[in-house]
Amino acid sequence: MARTIKVDLFTDSVCPWCIVGSARLDKAIAELPDGVTVDVENHPFYLDPNTPEEGVVVAEMLREKYGRDPKEMWARVEQEAQSTGIDLDLSQQPPVFPTRKGHTLVRLAREKGTQHALANAIASAYFLDHRQIHDDKVLADIAVAHGFTREEAIAAVNDSEALRITHELAVAAAQQGIQGVPFFIFDNRFAVSGCQPQEMFTRAFEAAIDPSKLQQQAN
Repeated sequence: MARTIKVDLFTDSVCPWCIVGSARLDKAIAELPDGVTVDVENHPFYLDPNTPEEGVVVAEMLREKYGRDPKEMWARVEQEAQSTGIDLDLSQQPPVFPTRKGHTLVRLAREKGTQHALANAIASAYFLDHRQIHDDKVLADIAVAHGFTREEAIAAVNDSEALRITHELAVAAAQQGIQGVPFFIFDNRFAVSGCQPQEMFTRAFEAAIDPSKLQQQAN
């Protein structure tokens, strides 16, 4: 019997744990049995809603805030990424700017059927290719491989109304109680918070397919 599972996924493209968590979700999806499909809907979230418009160098910000070498703080996520097949070197990440432009493209890609792939591509461009995803041309380069024309993408990231809607959705996510990302909601019934092991996503899908397993896991 065919079964579609809905996953609402909240991420930010400059969140290193998000690129790992999304990859683990995708690996769990790839292992699902025939007849089970997954509809992943990506939603905007601001890792740091106070990111200045002029951007911030993450290493400098962390060193100033915590008085530690940022490499110490990056080591765990880099190790987790490596175990997931992602070659993550956070010392190479570009400055962070507000992410509403990328979020807007991802939101608009929902109707094109390329939303989740585009969200992953933007995060990969930032963390793995070290591209500045605040730049309109860079975002357009990525978007054209996911159903947009260059003109359409450039217009979208400069559309004040589209940006306003995206901003309100990101703020609303935090107001509704989501305190960190990645954050996953399965079939609007239960949530998985944070970058969990792939096995956790496998169990979540098992519970979505057979709700009785959700109670068993809780016991």
